[in-house]
Amino acid sequence: MSIRTDRVASVIKEELGGYIEREFSDPSYGMITVTEVVVSGDLRHAKVYVSLYGNDEARKTAFAALDEEKKHIRSFIASRLRTRYAPEIDFQVDDTLDRVDAINTILRKIHDAGQGHE
Repeated sequence: MSIRTDRVASVIKEELGGYIEREFSDPSYGMITVTEVVVSGDLRHAKVYVSLYGNDEARKTAFAALDEEKKHIRSFIASRLRTRYAPEIDFQVDDTLDRVDAINTILRKIHDAGQGHE
């Protein structure tokens, strides 16, 4: 990535984080956090990675709401950027924390099993 795409991604992440905090504060969504933004070289596309905290129903509801609001979110981002085009937003679920929890659970089981053999 170039310095410009990094800068645009950083602005999008910061602005979108605040927007989501304000507009998606309903408890039925759980908690939504923007973890990363990757912008294409031509600045026309942005992959926005979000962590969704809550039960499965809250996660589905939150992701559906984000997807439904893409046009409004794109307009909001356009008002914050000084670029010719507002990037198309593509939301992606960042499941890194889920994978970390799964690995920690496995490690705990291995550790507990090892403790029983002493």
